[in-house]
Amino acid sequence: MPRSEYGPSTYGDRIAEVYDRIDALPSDEAEAAEFLASLAGSGPALELGIGTGRVAIPLAQGGVEVHGIDASEAMIAKLREKPGGREIPVSIGDFAAVQAPGGPYRVIFVVFNTFFALLTQEAQVRCFAGVAGHLEESGAFVVQAFMPDLTLFNRGSRVAVTDLEVDKAKLDLARLDPTAQEITSQHVVLEDGSVTTYPVKLRYAWPSELDLMARLAGLRLRERWSGWDRKPFGAGSGQHVSVYEKPALS
Repeated sequence: MPRSEYGPSTYGDRIAEVYDRIDALPSDEAEAAEFLASLAGSGPALELGIGTGRVAIPLAQGGVEVHGIDASEAMIAKLREKPGGREIPVSIGDFAAVQAPGGPYRVIFVVFNTFFALLTQEAQVRCFAGVAGHLEESGAFVVQAFMPDLTLFNRGSRVAVTDLEVDKAKLDLARLDPTAQEITSQHVVLEDGSVTTYPVKLRYAWPSELDLMARLAGLRLRERWSGWDRKPFGAGSGQHVSVYEKPALS
């Protein structure tokens, strides 16, 4: 696609080479794998937007059968380079459709704000419906996402310096559209006389909106935490880990 257009694979295709080294990437994969394993048992589990396998690989190494979906072949190539990455079945495509063999799944999960990569409410609602159709009875859909903080923006814009050295600078530039609940951003790296940009677009949603999407899909909120460590979620939490359940048929 033209570089001016943004699609499901854009983020992954552009950032795959450096994804595992980006500053904003949390080092929570061990906690995430432990949390998910407690729900999945031996599985099977399905990760939406599996990327380079940051969470999926340790989860699989812990004995859970893991499958994945991702739109970016560049990210999947990086997954395949890692020990254990070749053994994880991955479907290439937009995870809004949630079409993956190997189900029904005990757990379906999406981490690190990846759910917000679905850029319309319609796509997010469709994803919840697809998840519900691929979960086994009493199965869980786990969503890790940030809590929107609109105070970070001044008149709809934000500029932040994330790294500044003699020969290198990193900037985060973002624009907010509160009517569409959309954040358009660029991570800019200035180094050795070159400029590299990593574009990101997100459609954020509040927990209450996610809960409604779940209800429309026939799921219900089982629990919500401020992180993988199961600390209580509250007004000051910067993120949430929400667990939705597919009720068992009576």
